[in-house]
Amino acid sequence: MAWTEISVTDFALLQSSYVVDVREVDEYVDGHVPGAVNVPLSELAEKFSSIAKHETVYVVCQLGGRSARACEFLSNMPEFDGSHFVNVVGGTAAWILEGNEVMTGDNPS
Repeated sequence: MAWTEISVTDFALLQSSYVVDVREVDEYVDGHVPGAVNVPLSELAEKFSSIAKHETVYVVCQLGGRSARACEFLSNMPEFDGSHFVNVVGGTAAWILEGNEVMTGDNPS
């Protein structure tokens, strides 16, 4: 399966979406996209089953590199047949720079 990318600007315009943040826990706690669930890339191979199956899953990290790797990994998992993974280019850093809302702590929202 293939995956695609979206800019932070376009991502911010979405009304609702399922977001997985693949940064490490300390990065996530310091500030994340509201509603994003944390599944660190370093634990993805063991914890991918904790990701809810949605038609479209947006994946974010700090800049876009780790999330691209996560999209590649997840899009090849048979468990996610029917799901489409979208890398948020620019990641949380761009999200913050563009002035979007940021949540802190270990809860998605």
